[in-house]
Amino acid sequence: MGGNDIIVSLDIGTSKVRAIIGEVTAGSINIVGVGTADSKGIRKGAIVDIDQTVESIKSAVEHAERMVSIQINEVYVGISGSHISLLTSHGVVAVSNEDREIGEEDIDRVLQAAKVIALPPEREIIGLVPKQFIVDGLEGIHDPRGMIGVRLEVEATIITGAKSSIHNLRRVVEKADLRISGLILMPLAAGNLTLSKDEVTIGTVLVDIGAGSTTIAVFENGTIVATSTLPVGGDLITSDVSIGLHTQMEHAERVKLKFGCALTELATRDQVFKVPRIGSNSEKEFSQIDLTSIIEPRVQEIFQLIRSEVYHMGYGAAPGGYVLTGGTVSMPGLLGVAQRELATSVRIATPEFIGVRDPSYTSGVGIITQMMKSHKQRGPATGTGKPSGTKKKKATNQPNLYDKFKNWLNEYI
Repeated sequence: MGGNDIIVSLDIGTSKVRAIIGEVTAGSINIVGVGTADSKGIRKGAIVDIDQTVESIKSAVEHAERMVSIQINEVYVGISGSHISLLTSHGVVAVSNEDREIGEEDIDRVLQAAKVIALPPEREIIGLVPKQFIVDGLEGIHDPRGMIGVRLEVEATIITGAKSSIHNLRRVVEKADLRISGLILMPLAAGNLTLSKDEVTIGTVLVDIGAGSTTIAVFENGTIVATSTLPVGGDLITSDVSIGLHTQMEHAERVKLKFGCALTELATRDQVFKVPRIGSNSEKEFSQIDLTSIIEPRVQEIFQLIRSEVYHMGYGAAPGGYVLTGGTVSMPGLLGVAQRELATSVRIATPEFIGVRDPSYTSGVGIITQMMKSHKQRGPATGTGKPSGTKKKKATNQPNLYDKFKNWLNEYI
């Protein structure tokens, strides 16, 4: 990658579509643009209406473009869902150089060798994550470049997905007049952004609670080792509020975001609000305690399901505990319920970048940071995307993009 390159991520969620523009300057990233649009055509993380999803993508991208006057042509697209699975693979090649020094070509060949696996016809390889390289029997090598050896091996995790889901995802992005630089596993990107080296090593569970689904990813020994998706999320809480208050979903979502609290001890009767009742022209007044009595049981159930799933995956005793992210975890009191139900250490992860300091942006920002690190280290050999910058500017003589973004934020606030 060059000195000042642009990387754009696209996070297509059940509730929102987010386009995030990152500018790479001197090896560091600045978030210079963010576009958000209401997500239509997505249900529980799956595309159910192509045309509506395309319009949501276009709206988010246009919003990001207007912010910093950049024309977005290519994007790295996040992918997740219940169709994702991880496989362990092994590749081995002979070092090709006459002097037996391992180079980029050797690493590329051994990674390609690891991808030669038998897959059902309905499955497709999305990417590959090296666990370790082995040079002439010496294990535990993370970067074998420059080493001398005869035999190069790799132990890797292969990420696969359903061809139909991948095809639909590619189709909506391409119909929005965008080229796909790569498909990135969102739990992996979020983990690389939010988890420390120690957390990834000893064993930590990353939980992304979105609107339509909850994605669980387990990291251990320096890499992702398991992932699962539950069909529960913030929309389920909204549905409960709608039923409990006898109001429409849009009003339920509004009061959930403004007054919602997941822990009874934090709720107060002084916080009151009115909502229109279904089948009536009148409004009824409720307190935050009334709202919390609806929300708390559902949040408890969600974390009970999460804990049960993690135990079912075989990682119930993760020493690193749980790290929470996703839009739903911003609700007051949710962390307290999580700590009580999961009975271990729990924290909430938030991107530390101006303009995106919210858990809902974790996956999108994670995609950008992952691609920067991948390209900086050795190009696209891991199978996650292309090495070049993804965007082109409309004009060459522009003020600093990061300064423009900060000015936009100041005007907005």
